[in-house]
Amino acid sequence: MIDKAGYRYGVGIILVNNNRQLFFAKRVGMLAWQFPQGGMKENETPEQSMFRELKEEIGLEPEDVEILSSTKRWLRYRLPSRLVRHYAKPLCIGQKQKWFLLRLVNQEAKIDLQANGDPEFDSWAWVSYWYPLRQVVTFKRRVYVMALKEFAKIVLSKRFWEPMEGNRQLESNG
Repeated sequence: MIDKAGYRYGVGIILVNNNRQLFFAKRVGMLAWQFPQGGMKENETPEQSMFRELKEEIGLEPEDVEILSSTKRWLRYRLPSRLVRHYAKPLCIGQKQKWFLLRLVNQEAKIDLQANGDPEFDSWAWVSYWYPLRQVVTFKRRVYVMALKEFAKIVLSKRFWEPMEGNRQLESNG
């Protein structure tokens, strides 16, 4: 789905663990690191797209995570001219993304980069909160700054450390 201005609709995922670290992954065969992201399909809501991408790219199910927030507005980045497929119709000049902040609630969940037959990542790491800003490709950096700034008040707050209901249930069940 591409809007009238040439931006492809998509979602971005910032997954945080209980140590306030973020999931960051390396694209297959490249030195480029990024958060999971992907395009929306026709008739999908941003949330449906996010859960599909979460499963396809890193093998997690909806019950493995808790949605903490999403960006208030769509965040856009423009592709460098060398990456624009000028022959494609409709022309896509960049992405327009709704970003989601997810908390990993199932500590037993396994990250699986091979969850689909065409993996996007070949390596991943848990990184400190602001680390991705120094690593992501330049043309995506502004979007990363906006999303991380918007979500910082949640992840970096004292309230983030309060036990989650799900964790208490897991602990009491043995």
